[in-house]
Amino acid sequence: MNRREFLLTSGAALSFGFVARGALFGQSPAAPPAAAPKTPVQMPPPVTEFKTLRRNTGYFTGRGGTIGWLVNGEAFAVVDTQFPETAAICLAGLPGRAQRTLDAVINSHHHWDHTAGNKVFRPVAKRIVAHQKVPALQAAAAARNPQMGEFTVPDTLFADTWRADIGDEVVNARHLGAAHTGGDIIVHFERANVVHLGDLVFNRLYPVTDRPGGCSVRNWVKVLETALQTYPKDAIYIYGHGKPAFGVTGAAADLGLMRDFLSALVAHVEREIKAGTPRAELVKLAVLPRWPDYEPADPKTSRLPGNLGAVYDELTGPRA
Repeated sequence: MNRREFLLTSGAALSFGFVARGALFGQSPAAPPAAAPKTPVQMPPPVTEFKTLRRNTGYFTGRGGTIGWLVNGEAFAVVDTQFPETAAICLAGLPGRAQRTLDAVINSHHHWDHTAGNKVFRPVAKRIVAHQKVPALQAAAAARNPQMGEFTVPDTLFADTWRADIGDEVVNARHLGAAHTGGDIIVHFERANVVHLGDLVFNRLYPVTDRPGGCSVRNWVKVLETALQTYPKDAIYIYGHGKPAFGVTGAAADLGLMRDFLSALVAHVEREIKAGTPRAELVKLAVLPRWPDYEPADPKTSRLPGNLGAVYDELTGPRA
């Protein structure tokens, strides 16, 4: 994935508007200043890449959350769909697809940078699979952010587990509880032993903590611990997002590190609450000490204040 593009788009689940800033310049004291013409902010063209992992699986990076894919002799499936532009690039370029219908499109959760491309895949997909909370979460997010536009909802919903034979592969999806959102799932290509985690892991990045979307940081810790106990130790994991130096794939150790980071985040906020630190002061922290790999290149762009605020609200507000 073009990581600079990711930093521009990884908060897309929460806010998708870009505002162009114009300046006023007075050329003569006798004339009122004229507003500079507004030029829409243009996103750079996406840099896309297909990477093969093992046994007919791989991933695609472009703009938004990482897409996982399965293409074998009998079947075809993807996990997540990014935005329409890169969804179209992914669909056109999937190795070995040969214009076949998709047996399944699976959404790891409801965020726009993982589901906006659903409308591109919908005409050639037998089904779009997701956790049962996803349609309502999509609708609520769209109501908060009208600029998102129309969204395509999944049509195959489940509460705890979904499993299907897709060609010579077995695909298993599980919901382990609220974490990054209220509707996260983990997708396991069982025979390939490749696990797509969606945004349960931001690999060495401060994550998005979407409280309106059902995020529970404390439970996120438990979900990652359960995942470590559930999936094979030698699995290849695909992450929704990752820092350039660490990438969007890895091993179980990355899950453990994300779990430990979230635990440290909760412990930090707990200490500050006990010390009487008000929320307004707590969220001014730009970097979390002793977690340098997670620090952004520019502290002014840090998502840590949002993380701290979400945890503060979780610890001090009513329990779900």
